[in-house]
Amino acid sequence: MKNKIVTVEEAMSHIHDGDTVMIGGFMACGTPEILVDGIVKKEIRELHVIANDSGIPGRGIGKLISAKAIKSITASHIGLNPETGAQMVNGELEVELVPQGSLAEKIRAGGAGLGGVLTPTGVGTDVENGKQKITLAGVEYLIEMPLKADVALIRGSIVDKAGNVYYNATTKNFNPCMATAAKTVIVAAEKIVEVGELDPNQVMTPAIFVDYIVGGEV
Repeated sequence: MKNKIVTVEEAMSHIHDGDTVMIGGFMACGTPEILVDGIVKKEIRELHVIANDSGIPGRGIGKLISAKAIKSITASHIGLNPETGAQMVNGELEVELVPQGSLAEKIRAGGAGLGGVLTPTGVGTDVENGKQKITLAGVEYLIEMPLKADVALIRGSIVDKAGNVYYNATTKNFNPCMATAAKTVIVAAEKIVEVGELDPNQVMTPAIFVDYIVGGEV
């Protein structure tokens, strides 16, 4: 079995300037803080981030915003981090807002190899600008395109050495779908256990999706 356990420094060697990076979490809950810290320390720049939100000041993706490591972000909201709005207004950061359900489905579509998803959400609003529409049974839908990434950074509560992941409670959020939609998946683990110690019924992301494991998440 391949040894997937690496240091933060080794994990950072798989993230490069300009990469598209998915980062799990919901208002920093379930965000892999040690990997975010690794990006800040290595001074990786010009990232295109896909996430539910931009974190909060001093936590989660908020650290990347403060470090000005992000060139553009695709998220469902940014309101909890005033710095994000300030950088957007100043022209330092590109922001694409996507309705939360549509964002989750776009990521799921990327992981499942779908050509896109249909949704009525956003029809008749600014959300539809530049997007194709289709009418089925008299209902108008937007065609939302899949989202994929070079790297997905996720957080696991318990991870076995093969890479099977269990997420506790609401830390699950966007982590499982993001793990399917990136070329390289790195999980920050709160606890690493031997193969066989994690009940198969608790596995939420199978090991086949995980490339690297970093211990020490809190």
